[in-house]
Amino acid sequence: MTGRRRLVTALVLAAVAAAPWLAGAQTPAENVRQERLENGLTVIVRENPVAPVVAVALLVRMGTRWETASNAGISNFTHAVMVKGTAKRSGGDIAEAVASLGGKISASGDVDYSGIQGTALARFWRELLDITAELARSPRFAPEEVDRERDWLLSRLQRRRDNAAARAFDELYAALYGPHPYGLVSLGTRESLSRIDHPAIVAWYRAFYRPERMVLAVSGQVSAAEVVAEARRLFGALPGAALPPDPALPAPAPKAGRFVVEQASQQTQILVGSVAPAMDHPDYAAVKVLSTILGGGMAGRLFVELRDKSALAYTAASYYDPVREPGALVLYLGTAPDNAARAEQALQQEIQKIRDVAVPADEVARAKGYLLGRYAMDRRTNERLAWYLAFYEVQGVGRAYPDRYRARVESVTPADIQKAAKTYLTNTTTIILGPR
Repeated sequence: MTGRRRLVTALVLAAVAAAPWLAGAQTPAENVRQERLENGLTVIVRENPVAPVVAVALLVRMGTRWETASNAGISNFTHAVMVKGTAKRSGGDIAEAVASLGGKISASGDVDYSGIQGTALARFWRELLDITAELARSPRFAPEEVDRERDWLLSRLQRRRDNAAARAFDELYAALYGPHPYGLVSLGTRESLSRIDHPAIVAWYRAFYRPERMVLAVSGQVSAAEVVAEARRLFGALPGAALPPDPALPAPAPKAGRFVVEQASQQTQILVGSVAPAMDHPDYAAVKVLSTILGGGMAGRLFVELRDKSALAYTAASYYDPVREPGALVLYLGTAPDNAARAEQALQQEIQKIRDVAVPADEVARAKGYLLGRYAMDRRTNERLAWYLAFYEVQGVGRAYPDRYRARVESVTPADIQKAAKTYLTNTTTIILGPR
């Protein structure tokens, strides 16, 4: 849900109670129309007559997965500049136009995708789609805006590094993934941002903002036929080509062991992680349930045992990103420096316990209910529905993925969870970040 804008880090920074990232929601097939235009652009429309609002998600196969250390952050950088104006209008004019529609619009780069998302009152769906197309097709990319945005991103990067929780996650992902691009920070580095100039931004945009790499999803009080016709009018003239195969990426090379990073902070951050299955791997559901048992809200073992009973942590959670390449299972504690040694030991004991002792059936059932309940709650708005439709298509798992995922979660057994724990929580990487 958002740099990496990784959702896990965003949740920690916002100090929200821990909950697993939700894998998506069921979308009734009869309400959805999907069409691929002649140039390769995929259009997905969900007719939702319940609320008088509309949401648009234009996602592009463009993100950290295609970056290297030398240009890390360029996808996010490109989108930060895109919203500053188009060939027709300034960024201020666009903001005013969207506000007059009763909505909002934003653009950003992430790990497996980048794109533009917007919402408005349903009666203004044509205007919202037109603004989205304008941003996507004719961004101004003024050189002075590139320089200004670079300065802003560098300040954001410094704030991220100064934030103990954010830096701890960045250190962990770098240790887990090694040469794989998932180890990069979506914001980039001081070196890469300083290297990315105006020509590089324009070239990156032109390489990726092509119709065969784009998925446009719309959800709301709209007519699917009318939206598809309008999408064809706005995007149909773009020249397309066959979607090229994804580049061959280096395999993750996790550094198993324990690593200490000194940083002045009020809390000590304790992270234990390992490389885990990608979102369409057969083990994904079992690891998702495993993550929920350990850190799924206030009923998770880490919260109950280490926060409530032992008072060893302020925050106790488990996270598992849904990504195209191998993901990361992360157990996280935020604790007082004086409690750090005991908290780390208690965390390792919980890991050992779930590896060695089968989880009771009632606990498994409770975790499944929590996971699938949160999953359903996350589809309440057109904004989320549009994003999910586009996300699944960009990830290559298809619109039927929610049904497949839900069936796999429901079939997970205690034996599956113990097997997953032994497989994915054995050679782990531990990051301890805090004061000396």
